[in-house]
Amino acid sequence: MNDGMLMLEQVTVQAGHFVLAPFSLEIGEGECVALMGPSGCGKTTLLETVCGLRDGPVGGRIVLGGLDMTNLPPGARGIGLVPQDVALFPSLTVREQIEFGPKLHGWKAKEIKERVESLAADLGLERLLNRSPEGLSGGEARRVALGRALALRPQLLCLDEALSGLDEARHDEVLGVIRKMIEREGVTALHVTHSKKEAEVIADRVVVMGASG
Repeated sequence: MNDGMLMLEQVTVQAGHFVLAPFSLEIGEGECVALMGPSGCGKTTLLETVCGLRDGPVGGRIVLGGLDMTNLPPGARGIGLVPQDVALFPSLTVREQIEFGPKLHGWKAKEIKERVESLAADLGLERLLNRSPEGLSGGEARRVALGRALALRPQLLCLDEALSGLDEARHDEVLGVIRKMIEREGVTALHVTHSKKEAEVIADRVVVMGASG
């Protein structure tokens, strides 16, 4: 199995009139990097490009675990994403949210059940598995989104302002859960944030992007 080292090699992205200047970054296996910088510098654009959610980069390469995935579809990249808006499926229960990826990839029912129960225990979601997203608090919804992102044991976990909008108590609680899960899963992580506090708690290293465009 390939390791979780991420290499961005002179990646250039165009999004409308915005052009991200060539950007390079290397993240070691199991390392968590906080990506910071001023609004509009291209942090989310870069993250979405890494995840395959935008058209391929104008230039450069994206390599994960030795595999060039610059032009691979999102589902073939081995990446889990927790987006800023959480984006839970409105018609699925918490259990079904976490099951979604493994079912899509053809896991056996026993493997899915064991993975869901393990993640639910680690994330404090056991009593919420049959709930719909509508009744969840902001903190609960983010823990569910984290479980869904980790369900397939991704090589890379991407978090895009995943704690925005939470009150201080919920923010600190979920931040601690994310740090714990990154360590427990041994996953490489890229965390886009404006918060120095988040970076200090969660990251092994901080990378600051400059203004672009």
